[in-house]
Amino acid sequence: VQLQASGGGLVQPGGSLRLSCAASGSIFSINAMGWYRQAPGNQRELVAAITSGGSTNYADSVKGRFTISRDNAKNTVYLQMNSLKPEDTADYYCYASIRTGWNTLARDYWGQGTQVTVSS
Repeated sequence: VQLQASGGGLVQPGGSLRLSCAASGSIFSINAMGWYRQAPGNQRELVAAITSGGSTNYADSVKGRFTISRDNAKNTVYLQMNSLKPEDTADYYCYASIRTGWNTLARDYWGQGTQVTVSS
């Protein structure tokens, strides 16, 4: 199983970016998917998560600005980031809780980080 993240980059304050993360490989089912971020010198923190049924959870710092969504047919999770602030600058990591068979337990898989820089 692999998770491939994309969509990071440099954006001015107030701008928008959309991150994508596609899971591929031997996938039986995917439970929760989401995004964490880690800024230099800081611990990794949860940004947003979404269950297979579509329930969402956000960090207080991004509520009202970020929207998480998923396309179950494509095994892909998205993070729409609007009204970006310099403090959103970080490496963003996607994850997915995946079962690889009917008789296996779900485990978390991680994508590579994608860098988001918010600066004028």
